[in-house]
Amino acid sequence: MHLTLSAAAHRLSAASEPQGGIAGWAAGLVETFGGPGAGAAIALENVFPPLPSEVILPLTGFAASQGVLSIASALFWTTLGSVVGAVVLYGVGAVFGRERMHVWWAKLPLVKASDLVRTEAWFARHGTKAVLLGRMVPVFRSLISVPAGVERMPLPVFVALTAAGSLLWNTVLVMAGYLLGDQWDVVGAYVGVVSKAVLALAVLALAGYVTVRVRSRRRGKS
Repeated sequence: MHLTLSAAAHRLSAASEPQGGIAGWAAGLVETFGGPGAGAAIALENVFPPLPSEVILPLTGFAASQGVLSIASALFWTTLGSVVGAVVLYGVGAVFGRERMHVWWAKLPLVKASDLVRTEAWFARHGTKAVLLGRMVPVFRSLISVPAGVERMPLPVFVALTAAGSLLWNTVLVMAGYLLGDQWDVVGAYVGVVSKAVLALAVLALAGYVTVRVRSRRRGKS
């Protein structure tokens, strides 16, 4: 006999306390509200990256395998949730704006105004690829919405790219959960490794950047 969705969430809670609370919360939303509940969970995940899509999406796929909702409903609502959450962060970037970004940037140590100008130029050339492909990179998939808003990428373009990239990402994880059944939590373990690798690379890149800047300033003073 297949486990119910709540039973699967309870078992995850017993096995892994840090993710158990999130799994139980997401399971409750999906059981109570179906597709819209899954969409709401993913919208919040986009705004608050610590909420892991690698738990929410496979869990939604498992729910679909148990008949709680259909695959079509799962993909529609989770993609809509991704777009809604991304638009919220886009709005944050748009409200913050380029002028405030330059003022804030100028107050930071170890950075130059020219660095921000180059970053803006890079985003102007590659922003569409970054928004589309970034939806499939853990952590980065949420953060990329902010510079898109700062740079005022046309909203229809931003929404279309976000929907396309999110649909692909959501489909992979939802279908994985659907096919794995009560082993859906295996997906989170593998994607979690990727998330940690992305964060580690970001930290290394930041450390390298700071090191170069410090050495550059020391040479300038000598």
